[in-house]
Amino acid sequence: MMRSNSRCVRGKPWLGTMAVLGAFAVMVAVAVGSPAHEVSGKWGGPIDPDALQILKGMTDYLGSLQQFGMHTENTYEDVLATGQKIQFGFSTNIVVQRPNKIRAERVEETAHQLFIYDGAELYMYEGGADFFAKIDVPDNIDDFLHFARDRLDLVPPAGDMVFTNAFDLLTASVTSAFVVGEAEIDGVRCYHLAFTTPMVDWQIWIAEGDRPLPHKYVLTTRDDPAQPQFVTLVSNWNTEPKITNETFEFDPPATAIEIDFIRVDAGSGSAW
Repeated sequence: MMRSNSRCVRGKPWLGTMAVLGAFAVMVAVAVGSPAHEVSGKWGGPIDPDALQILKGMTDYLGSLQQFGMHTENTYEDVLATGQKIQFGFSTNIVVQRPNKIRAERVEETAHQLFIYDGAELYMYEGGADFFAKIDVPDNIDDFLHFARDRLDLVPPAGDMVFTNAFDLLTASVTSAFVVGEAEIDGVRCYHLAFTTPMVDWQIWIAEGDRPLPHKYVLTTRDDPAQPQFVTLVSNWNTEPKITNETFEFDPPATAIEIDFIRVDAGSGSAW
């Protein structure tokens, strides 16, 4: 969240690709795979080792990439007090460079937001309102991501994909996991996996072969009776993106007004 004097400025929270189990529940009726492959889960449910192995292959591969870029198309639902669901969408272009740099641009209808983490500071710019905020942050991605979530109540774009312990985070509360089957996403042959946790159900489609990148995921909030959806399609994967000195530099327009982040640890608010 960002603050200008006593005025509170709100927007939609950044939701990172693999935003560790954030929103949506589509119940998968039929599990594909032999019951002989199932073992007891951490919460007593069936865990298919094949599903975990495929997921770990993805997180290990992403962890080995020193830099990457991607494009996402995202759809989410907002539930009104009446229970009616209203659907919104936004797109992002993301570039990550280890050990400590992330750039993301988000476009939603007429809104445009820019997010830059340069290893020392976090900058966020809201083009529609022409304001920006900056704050000193830790100098490595893992600590920065924890800081953003714990101190700013902010889920950075692509955050859960670049944690060094991404697999542990994604499976920490899993009660069931299985391979649904295979599917083609935007021309890419993928494994379709389904997972359940006490709060969230999620599905992910991971490319087969030697580039096991995620190409789609669907999330469901189990503890919301409306079960709003969050769906992301990932495309334009680039493991050698063009990065220049300007990629992670922030140069606000001369007209932009600087405001402050509201720090959650100061008891000042919720997600930006």
